[in-house]
Amino acid sequence: MKKSLLAAALLSCTMAAQAADQGDANTLSPVIVTATRTAITADEALSSVTVITRADIERLQPLSVQDLLTGLPGVSFANSGGIGQQTSLFLRGTNSSHTLVLIDGVRIGSVGNGLPAFEQLPVEQIDRIEIVRGPRSSLYGADAIGGVIQIFTRHGSRDGGLMPSFSVTTGSDHLLRGQAGLSGGSDHAWYNLSVGAQHTRGINACRIGAAEAFAGCFTDEPDQDAYSNKNLSANGGYRWDNGAELSGSWLRSLGEIHFDGSYQNRSRTVQQVAGSSFSFNPLEAWKTTLSVGQNLDRYDNYENENFVGYIYSRRNQASWQNDLSVADNQLLTLGVDWQGEHIDSDTGYLASRRNDTGTYVQYQATFGRNEVQLSARRDHNSQFGDHNTGAAAWGYHFDDGLKLSASYGSAFHAPTFNDLYYPYGSGNPNLKPEKSRSAELGLSQQLTAWNWAVNTYQTRIDQLIALDSNYFPMNVSKARIRGVEGQLGVNLDGWQLQGYLTWLQPLNQDGGPNDGNVLPRRPEHTARVDLDRRFGEFGVGATVYAAGRSYDDVANRHPLAGYSTTDLRASYHFAPDWQVETRLANVFGRHYETVYYFNQPGRSVFLTLRYSPTTH
Repeated sequence: MKKSLLAAALLSCTMAAQAADQGDANTLSPVIVTATRTAITADEALSSVTVITRADIERLQPLSVQDLLTGLPGVSFANSGGIGQQTSLFLRGTNSSHTLVLIDGVRIGSVGNGLPAFEQLPVEQIDRIEIVRGPRSSLYGADAIGGVIQIFTRHGSRDGGLMPSFSVTTGSDHLLRGQAGLSGGSDHAWYNLSVGAQHTRGINACRIGAAEAFAGCFTDEPDQDAYSNKNLSANGGYRWDNGAELSGSWLRSLGEIHFDGSYQNRSRTVQQVAGSSFSFNPLEAWKTTLSVGQNLDRYDNYENENFVGYIYSRRNQASWQNDLSVADNQLLTLGVDWQGEHIDSDTGYLASRRNDTGTYVQYQATFGRNEVQLSARRDHNSQFGDHNTGAAAWGYHFDDGLKLSASYGSAFHAPTFNDLYYPYGSGNPNLKPEKSRSAELGLSQQLTAWNWAVNTYQTRIDQLIALDSNYFPMNVSKARIRGVEGQLGVNLDGWQLQGYLTWLQPLNQDGGPNDGNVLPRRPEHTARVDLDRRFGEFGVGATVYAAGRSYDDVANRHPLAGYSTTDLRASYHFAPDWQVETRLANVFGRHYETVYYFNQPGRSVFLTLRYSPTTH
């Protein structure tokens, strides 16, 4: 393994991902940057990783990030009533605030509740997603207990020339979605500008007849809960002959969501993320990267036409990373991160600002068939003091692409402002930060026509934050999560098969009345199979997803039944650069819930017309 000294920190990583995307979409070992904050191949990663490319997105035809990621190893979602409604991701059974999400290297997620708004991320603006499972606090700081997901927005190419793109989708529930973009570049520069919009009449978010007040559903609102979104994305960069590089990106998403609620039933939202980085080589063996970014979100809430309140949060970020080649196949990374959080609301928060400074070091090396990765970090949080985290990983490469890996890591998560003070100055200001320890063992093999991987892990979390029966946040003294993930990919006679299986045991171990219960909204078993084939200009495919039983509450009084869905899809390249796509979702019209008393879409059909010079 020869470590690259490409810029590894945050936004500069985008270019490594771009280089990987210019190859075959089915490349077995693409370049990734999220696992170590440096550019490595997926085969060199000593953690469980999944890479989703733009070609995968167009093949799978998802309407949302939830559509795209559901059923991947360790990934499950809870959705409150269909597209555009509140969506939470659970990675490896950890809390929905335990997954760090980056967009082009910039941390996102509400400062109030700690959750990234997956439902507000336009899938048509996404070029690539990297999912890294397992603790990463020793590199990224707070929140990375379950793992890190990095989303790269669409970008320009250095191949030169002007490259437009266009798509329009229509379908069930009066869905209409459109996207148009313009990108280009030269030997030194690249740029992209893309705009999109979407509207759907939606479904009735709450199941009619729900009487439970905690669900927020009322029988006097059996209406369609509509969702609209407008979004704009821009990025670009310039690379000088001496290797110095300047890049920047910006994404803004404006949404309007209707839902069923007691004090409010409509929200207007703003989600915005922006960042820039500059990297250069002071010495041949030393690359340094400076980056800055900002994430902000705002929710204006209404009851019908009456304004009832707002929440505004902002996170400013800065990073300085240094990659030093200390010897052949040995890379030392030193860096410092800073972030400042601010929240403003009609709610009376007892505190509205805090900051965190983290310093970290990482050592990566290859000795013959052995790989070693060591990292350590110290964070100082202005509210919760100092936190030390670390990780160690080892891998051994056998013949025929077989790899054995083992790792151990610690992580932490600070309570959010909502955990501490919401609503109206209550919350639980006595909450303590959550701390975790994880161990993992993995075995994988990558060959020309097929690949497979099995990972088994255990995570123990102390002071886990959960909601009691009155929806009051509390520290569960302990939780233990065990899991096994398997994946298999085969390319045979033109058929492309990808299968995923997750077995999960997320248990509460607080020693009280809920001891031994399953943590809420985590299915204990999930499986997904994608099967695709091209016949000349025609493409066909199917996805089958199954989820086992879960529970909606800590006391396990409200079970959510297991279910399965089947999606069918087809595409036709009827002219150069032009393609028509169709997708039949939930073919058998299965009724299921991922949040108690909240509906999910039934059988749906969608039709897309796409112009994309890069798809053939």
